[in-house]
Amino acid sequence: MTAELPNKQRGREKDRAKRTKDGVTQLPRKKFYRQRAHANPFSDHMLEYPKSPDDMDWSSYFPHYVQEGTPEDSSKPPRLTKDVEIVDIGCGFGGLTVALAPKMPDTLTLGLEIRTQVAGYVQERIKALRSQSSDNMYQNVACIRANTMKFLPNFFKKAQLSKIFICFPDPHFKARKHKARIVSTTLNSEYAYALRPGGIVYTITDVEDLHLWMVQHLEAHPAFERISKEEEEADECVQVMSTETEESKKVTRNNGQKYVALFRRIEDPPW
Repeated sequence: MTAELPNKQRGREKDRAKRTKDGVTQLPRKKFYRQRAHANPFSDHMLEYPKSPDDMDWSSYFPHYVQEGTPEDSSKPPRLTKDVEIVDIGCGFGGLTVALAPKMPDTLTLGLEIRTQVAGYVQERIKALRSQSSDNMYQNVACIRANTMKFLPNFFKKAQLSKIFICFPDPHFKARKHKARIVSTTLNSEYAYALRPGGIVYTITDVEDLHLWMVQHLEAHPAFERISKEEEEADECVQVMSTETEESKKVTRNNGQKYVALFRRIEDPPW
């Protein structure tokens, strides 16, 4: 294993050097960014994260949207002309994150991925797509390496988000591992905090037990209500998340079942 890591790193560096041709960056190749399917969210990962949303510097992720001029408070990072509104939790190789860019060109979408090499692949993928685009497409999407289970409130203010996608998360089949599931009573409260009233949590999985778990926990939370099947089927984003993620394509190839459920953030009580 120790000999494999340097080889992969050399492969990524060679791939990166070859991908720029005539000023246009080609898409990265996944084989140089492969990593185990899931990471332990409770491990001490070497992660950088802001103390608060106001301390987050988004300028390198969304350079096209950086406000002109310097901030009044020089100790604060540059501001964007608009906030991130859509989050793809556990974005994997970025299929959904990238697919949302042309669907919602005026909205900033962010993929969150805990695995180092996979997040690096998505960042290189977006960089290449931006380079290939002649009309500034894909400037509205980005990816960062982050542990959602620990640091979501560090990145997003109250009621900042309009959509949260949870697509084919790790099912953690063993009962003792259920505490690591990305939908839980505690995490649902964090999603409710970051979502504005009317915002939607989108869930999809090919594991029926996990689907029932997510439905049970989100329905039980006072800040969410399940969206009807009719409204779900009319939502364009459902079609995108059902077809564009790498996992959804794998399920389709294997003739598997996809379980979808959407939940709306309801208004807070007046008191």
